[in-house]
Amino acid sequence: MSDLIIVPILLPAIIAAVCLVRVVRLSQLARLLSGASTLVILASALALFLSAKDGNITIYELGDWPAPFGIVLVLDRLSALMVLLTSVLGVVVLAHAVLTGLDRRGMHFHPLFQFQLLGLNGSFLTGDLFNLFVFFEVLLIASYGLMLHGQGQQRLHAGVKYVVVNLVGSTLFLIAVGILYGVTGTLNMADMALRVAEAPMGDQPLIRAGAQLLIAVFALKAALLPLHLWLPQTYASTSPAVAALFAILTKAGVYPIIRVTVLIFGADAGVAAFAPVGWMLPAAMLTILAGYVGVLAARNLRSLAAFGVIGSTGTLLVAVSLFTPKGIAAALYYMPHSVLAGGLVFLVTDLVRRGRGDDEDHLRPGRPFARIGQVSVLFMLAAIALAGLPPLSGFVGKVLILDASAGAALMPWIWAAVLGGTFFAILGLARAGSTLFWKAQGEPAEVPPTRHPFETAPAWFLLALVAGLTIFAGPMTDYAGETTTQLFERTPYIEAVLGEAPRQAEGLR
Repeated sequence: MSDLIIVPILLPAIIAAVCLVRVVRLSQLARLLSGASTLVILASALALFLSAKDGNITIYELGDWPAPFGIVLVLDRLSALMVLLTSVLGVVVLAHAVLTGLDRRGMHFHPLFQFQLLGLNGSFLTGDLFNLFVFFEVLLIASYGLMLHGQGQQRLHAGVKYVVVNLVGSTLFLIAVGILYGVTGTLNMADMALRVAEAPMGDQPLIRAGAQLLIAVFALKAALLPLHLWLPQTYASTSPAVAALFAILTKAGVYPIIRVTVLIFGADAGVAAFAPVGWMLPAAMLTILAGYVGVLAARNLRSLAAFGVIGSTGTLLVAVSLFTPKGIAAALYYMPHSVLAGGLVFLVTDLVRRGRGDDEDHLRPGRPFARIGQVSVLFMLAAIALAGLPPLSGFVGKVLILDASAGAALMPWIWAAVLGGTFFAILGLARAGSTLFWKAQGEPAEVPPTRHPFETAPAWFLLALVAGLTIFAGPMTDYAGETTTQLFERTPYIEAVLGEAPRQAEGLR
């Protein structure tokens, strides 16, 4: 099973390189290769998920170089969940892109799509900080290209800002990693956890500074206020189908916050213990309000969906920033919902935009369009999911988060932020729905000749997955709880990476 870990990284790298060949890129072969690759990655991700479900921690040493000197990939419950989530979203978004012809609006969609999967899967599986930086760069470079896919002045303008913001983030990432390497002498996460725990008092202020800077970079990628300003214009400027895939990019920032803080800067880290506790929770609450007020104020459906992603990620980070087992467990239940609901809203946005013709996704009354009944039902259910209303899984997730905050010093503020944000989201989504579907008038818009009869299928599939999270909420909360237990019991992870008897692991929990 350990050899299977490399598949979600190696396969998209090979297929992306093949798809760059001009003959392949300009033919139907690119579609076939990209589709087959994405399905194989999904199958391998499912097998890895079932393997990790029993609590096994599997290691893959590249080139047989042992940790902490070599590159190591680590599969546990958390990384298996994230790889599976990426693979499922990848299959759905690729299907939507092919059915709507988005992949034919440029020559490099499929290579960039595969590089995007490579970067995401690598960042979830890597066991050291430098390779996390490398995989972040791969996924960011691919996302630059995907964002500009289809071209347009607005996308180019937003793309420049996106590049500049992320270059600053990458520079700070390297500085933070340099500080931590200079103090601990290692970049392997398991080894760094040991060395931080035994660091002399004189080194601890520097370790705390490195930890704060590193987690601030992850917060930038997660779009935590006030580092969220890059997201609305970026997501609203690119094609909605690409933005649906980007719904998981903010979670690529949330994932290392959980991993690094609990494993390296946990209770044994001295003055660096849970370094972001002081600022992350207030910032997360403000992120919720900024996101859902943006939903209320949005002038088009793409901006509404982008601000919805910010609000949803803020809700997720409220649970994470409690840094308690109950809070992390609530976050791990809410995380798949947040990704799937965000992707669903963007796919529905694309269906609305394509159907309305010249009115696109502007929030103003327009003409009725083909399949308006089906699309309006999809929009209503996607809005329920994004706002976190019953009966879908967002409501269950928010209840778990509110329950996890019981006893916290800021509990009244947390409840006010989560419930107030939900209220603003309901208002904004209700306004958008009534404008787009209830007030539609005039002659029906002409049906574009390129519309595929099954182009709504990927959105329905995502909706079914959200419903599945509700129906199987019991098993899913059990998985989230077991994953949290594995995260906080650090010794098995450290022993799996460094060997059976790491010298200082004794007593670490």
